[in-house]
Amino acid sequence: MKVQLLVSEWCEPCDRAEAIWREVAEMREIELEVLDMAQPEGRAVAKRLGIRSIPALVIDDALKGLGVPTRSAALEYVAAAPPRVRTAVLHVGLVMGTSSRAAVLAAVAYLLVGGGFFAWYGGLPQSEPPRLAAIHLFTLGFVTFMIYGLGEHLLPRFTGNPIRFGAAAWAQQGLAHAGLLAFVLGTLTETRVLLSTGATLAWLALLVFTTRILPVLWPAPTARPATGAVQAE
Repeated sequence: MKVQLLVSEWCEPCDRAEAIWREVAEMREIELEVLDMAQPEGRAVAKRLGIRSIPALVIDDALKGLGVPTRSAALEYVAAAPPRVRTAVLHVGLVMGTSSRAAVLAAVAYLLVGGGFFAWYGGLPQSEPPRLAAIHLFTLGFVTFMIYGLGEHLLPRFTGNPIRFGAAAWAQQGLAHAGLLAFVLGTLTETRVLLSTGATLAWLALLVFTTRILPVLWPAPTARPATGAVQAE
């Protein structure tokens, strides 16, 4: 069952509607696609079905409803879909997912910790261990986690292709955190085992991210997945 939700960034009810349908997509075997009215795909669907208000719900190419449904009402729309058995959910939309938010928050935290080295030493540390630790906190910490968070949020939206969330996203971040902490600790203590372990874990995190992001950039040739309606412009 293909479920399409037509939304727009300026539409406040659309965020609530998308959040509800994301919950439903985790419970039912549906192909969820969130279409931005600012993009050609969204405008094409709206024109074909004569949709003038958003959020608008389209199921299997038929307009089914307008506005923000309750979760129970949304489940009734897809009652024919079987319960979802997969743990990972494919999603593309405007609302930032939990793992994306966690990655961005981690990036900010590592930025603050790395900046602490500058504050403590009055600039970039001159001795090699703390200097390298500060650099790693900025690169493997701030930069990498910001890429993880914004990459998994923005690239699906720009391409219109979903990314896999769930266990893979959290495993990626867990490996990245462990790798960075081991690498920084190994740098400060000059312990080769910690350095090797940290580098390996960080590389595994990059590998997981790569396996998640490649289908977004080069997808298989398949179709992409109440009150408070807003008049579309």
